[in-house]
Amino acid sequence: MPKKPAIMSRNRPITYIAIIAAFIFFYSYLLFPSSSSSRPSSPYNSPEQSYSSSSSSSSSSGGSSSWKGKGDGVLDGSGGGGVFRTPPMHAPGEVIMPKLGNETIKQELGRASWKLLHTMLGRFPEKPTMDEREALKSYLYLFGRLYPCGECATHFRLLLQKYPPQTSSRDAASQWGCVVHNVVNERLRKPMFDCGTIADKYHCGCAEEDEKKRKLEEEGGGEKEEGTGSELVEKQKVVDRDEGEGEMKLVKEGLTRGG
Repeated sequence: MPKKPAIMSRNRPITYIAIIAAFIFFYSYLLFPSSSSSRPSSPYNSPEQSYSSSSSSSSSSGGSSSWKGKGDGVLDGSGGGGVFRTPPMHAPGEVIMPKLGNETIKQELGRASWKLLHTMLGRFPEKPTMDEREALKSYLYLFGRLYPCGECATHFRLLLQKYPPQTSSRDAASQWGCVVHNVVNERLRKPMFDCGTIADKYHCGCAEEDEKKRKLEEEGGGEKEEGTGSELVEKQKVVDRDEGEGEMKLVKEGLTRGG
C-alpha cells in the first residue's frame, strides 16, 4: 500500500508532458496550416462573381471589350469621344428561350420586334444622360437573351458582339439599328433599308414630335406672297449645289425636286 503514491507521482510528469505536447502541436497547426489548406481557392464561387470580377478587371485595364466609336465616349459625364465599354458577350447566362419551329410565328415576331426596336431608337433622347445610355445598352443585351426565338436570339447576340450598340444620341442609336437590321436582311436575302430614311419609315406620329416640327417650320420664316385670286403660296429659299439659289414650294412631307 505505501508504494502506490510513488507510482502515481512518477506518472504525473508524463501526463503534463503529453498535455503540453498536444497544446504545442495544436498551436503550431494553427500558425502553419498544411499545404492543402494553404492552396488558393477558386477565385469565383459562381458565374456571376466570375463575370463581375472579369468585368472590373477589364474595365480597369481597358481590355478587349472596349468599343471605340465616334461620339460614343467613356462614361465620365463629359459625353465626349473616347472609349465606351460594353458588356462582354459572355455575360452570365445564355439564350433562355428554345428553338422556335413555327416559321409563320417567327416572321410575325420578327416584324413586330423590329418595329419595336426602331420606334424605340427613333424616340431615344437626342442628348441622353449616362443613365439613359446605360439603360438602352442593358435593354439591348437582355433582349438578346430573352427574345422568344432561341436561334434568332443567338444570331442577335453575335450581331451585338460585332456591332456594339451606339447610344451617344438618337441619331447614332437609330443608325445603329438600321445597320444591324440590314445585316439580317442581307442574310435572309431581303431588300435593304435606306438608313437615311429609316426615321421617317418608323415615325410614330407622336404629338410632341409634330409640335417640334411645327416650331421649326415657324422659325424657318417662310415668306408669304399673294397669288392669283386669294391663293397664298408659301415659299422657302433653298440652295442647290449646281443651280445656285432658287425658290420652291414648301410641302409638308419634305419632297424635293426630283424626289
